Amino acid sequence: MAFINSIFTWIMKKRIHQIELFMKYPHEVQDEWFQSLISAAEATEWGKKYGYSSILTPETYKERVPIQDYNSLKPYIDRMIKGEQNILWPSDVKWFAKSSGTTADRSKFIPVSEEALEDCHFQGGKDMLTVYCHNRPDTKILTGKGVVLGGSSQINSFNSDSYYGDLSSILIRNLPFWAEFHRTPDVETTLNPNFEEKIENVAQITIHENVTNLSGVPTWNVVLAKRILEITGKDNLLEVWPNLEFYSHGGVSFKPYREQFKKLIPSDTMYYLENYNASEGYFALQDQSDSEDLLLMLDYGIYYEFLPMENLFEEHPKTLALHEVELGKNYALIISTNAGLWRYMLGDTVKFVSLHPYRIQITGRTKQYINTFGEEVIVDNADDALNEACKETGASIRDYTAGPVYFREGEAGAHEWIIEFEEQPDDFDKFCKVLDTTLRAVNSDYDAKRFNDLALRFPIIHRAPDGTFYRWMKSRGKLGGQNKVPRLANERTYIDDILKLLR
Repeated sequence: MAFINSIFTWIMKKRIHQIELFMKYPHEVQDEWFQSLISAAEATEWGKKYGYSSILTPETYKERVPIQDYNSLKPYIDRMIKGEQNILWPSDVKWFAKSSGTTADRSKFIPVSEEALEDCHFQGGKDMLTVYCHNRPDTKILTGKGVVLGGSSQINSFNSDSYYGDLSSILIRNLPFWAEFHRTPDVETTLNPNFEEKIENVAQITIHENVTNLSGVPTWNVVLAKRILEITGKDNLLEVWPNLEFYSHGGVSFKPYREQFKKLIPSDTMYYLENYNASEGYFALQDQSDSEDLLLMLDYGIYYEFLPMENLFEEHPKTLALHEVELGKNYALIISTNAGLWRYMLGDTVKFVSLHPYRIQITGRTKQYINTFGEEVIVDNADDALNEACKETGASIRDYTAGPVYFREGEAGAHEWIIEFEEQPDDFDKFCKVLDTTLRAVNSDYDAKRFNDLALRFPIIHRAPDGTFYRWMKSRGKLGGQNKVPRLANERTYIDDILKLLR
């Protein structure tokens, strides 16, 4: 173990120096990756179509190549799935990450090249560990094992040459031996497609291990933690795993889950690190122990563009390069990657909180918002309002969703919320008032529409019984993995569906 620690310490110091370099020279690093990606794809079918061999600048690239989404790339991806190569990316692409999505039930299959696996996803995982060990030099994380609550689907075959599964399934199947040595339980248990059976088996196996770290989406880690406490009869996870010191999380905002984790892991020294990892790439991680801001990782084979949200619905919207972004503005993320996603609109929105170096916060999804009445409420607004309401009333939230109530004759519209509490507020009326007041404080458009109840009246808020969202997600076949409860919607499909369960 001492030898492994020595090797890792050497690698970590070398990598920290590289991270410091791209923090110091961000524009140069992005320019190099732009040239590298364009050059690599010159001879692909896509590269020939758009004349990549004569693209020398990002400006020419933007003029020639329209912004893409999954639907526009799907015909190319479908051919790759059937085994055709050199379509979007020059190296053989055999892996496809099945993306769950939150705003559509149709599955998306995101190409994952060997370069994307090694230089993006795995590099992100190694950097996460590097940053943690750098910030916590007395860590004993490598003396035990990590529990990664993997995807809900196993690896499946399209044909003899291509395979698909949740991103976590693909990553776990391709982990290097040293990482597998430090992980529990075994691969087959971790990737059991039956989520409820998997939770039971993972709990039964891991309670006997020396677990030092956890990874996964908070929603599903809470489910696992509660089952472990039921089996063991313990009050918290530290009584089961006394050496637990680190939790890396992502996929959803951690704000609604923070209080739950404080109770599950009652330790002032527990280290929480958020990572921004999706099927399409690993984009950012929380590099500072005293800040929740995410460092944008610039040397993972991804070239970034940023589309101001006010220009989102223009026919030919102008995107900004990294050096053009401003603090505090919401941008839709546009990426070009070493897996052949070209000017791909990811669907996430971010804002910059630092430009030296470039640090971001995830503010929501381009399709998850409520703007029925011109209020432009985004997920970040909702999380802030709920967080404040919880603080004021001693509550904590397990899950929530919200949508519009449309105008009726003689009556203003409203927002309708369904909230499942982990800890009930000591004063529900106060909770509702603080939520509304905070939304008005953080969003001037919402505040204007709420003035004298002209366009928006006071929100309608339902308290959902325990297990409501779990049952709803199960009914949709979306338990576990990267599946997430949609927080906001600009129509009533999700709200009406869940309300049926409450009747």
